[in-house]
Amino acid sequence: MAELITIDDPDDPRLSDYTGLTDVELRRRREPAEGLFIAEGEKVIRRARQAGYEMRSMLLSAKWVDAMRDVIDEVPAPVYAVQPELAERVTGYHVHRGALASMQRKPLPSAEDLLRQARRVAVMESVNDHTNIGAIFRSAAALGMDAVILSPDCADPLYRRSVKVSMGAVFSVPYARLETWPRGLEAVREAGFKLLALTPDEKASPIDVAAPHKLERAALMLGAEGDGLSTQALRAADEWVRIPMAHGVDSLNVGAAAAVAFYAVASGRPQD
Repeated sequence: MAELITIDDPDDPRLSDYTGLTDVELRRRREPAEGLFIAEGEKVIRRARQAGYEMRSMLLSAKWVDAMRDVIDEVPAPVYAVQPELAERVTGYHVHRGALASMQRKPLPSAEDLLRQARRVAVMESVNDHTNIGAIFRSAAALGMDAVILSPDCADPLYRRSVKVSMGAVFSVPYARLETWPRGLEAVREAGFKLLALTPDEKASPIDVAAPHKLERAALMLGAEGDGLSTQALRAADEWVRIPMAHGVDSLNVGAAAAVAFYAVASGRPQD
C-alpha cells in the first residue's frame, strides 16, 4: 500500500519529478536522462500501470484521492496529496485532471529486435511536435500497426503532451529509435520490409494503387509537419505513395495523413 503524504511546501524536494513541466526543453533533456516520464490523468495513469510501467510517485489534488484509492492501495510508491494551487506552482500550469504520476521508463528495444516480430510499421523522420507524435501513436494503435521506428531526432513519445494526446496509446505500440539516419533504414529493409514514403508529390503512386495491404511487410515513412520527408529519406525509399486529394487541397496534417495511410497499410493485411 502506498503512503499518502500531505505536502504544503512547493519547494519540497520530494516533488522534484514534477517541477517545471511546462519547460519543454528542460523536460526533454531531463526525463530520458533520469529514466522517468509523467502520466497525466486517471485513464493515462491506469494505462501506464497496465502496460507494466513502475510508478515512482503520484501527485494528487485532494478530490482525486478517493477516485485513485484502488491505485493508492496497490502501489508501494509514495502518493503526495496537495492543494491545486500548490500543484500549479510546482508544475507551472493548472493541472486540470488533478492527477499526475511519475513513472519509470523501460529500456527501449533495438530496431532489429522489434522488426523481427512486426509486419506493419510506421517510420517517422524528424517529427518533433509532441501533439503529432501522440496523434500518430494513437492512430497506429487503433489501426493495427505493429511498431513505430523513430529517426534519431524525433520527439519523445513519452513526453507528457505526447502521452496525453495519445490517451496512453504510446504504451500499446512498441517503438525503437534508429541510431543513424537515413543509413539506419537499411535495418528496416534487411528485415524484409518495403519502404513506402508518404509524400504529396504528383510522381508518387496513389496509395490504393500501390496496395500496401498486400505486401508481406510494409514500412510507411512519415515526415515532419510542413517539411515532409527529407530528400535523403525519399531517395532511401523503395516507392513513393500519396493520398489523393480533392477540392484543391494539397495535403493533410501529418496526424490525419498517418491515420488514412495506416488504414490503407493495415486493412486486409496478410494473416499468419
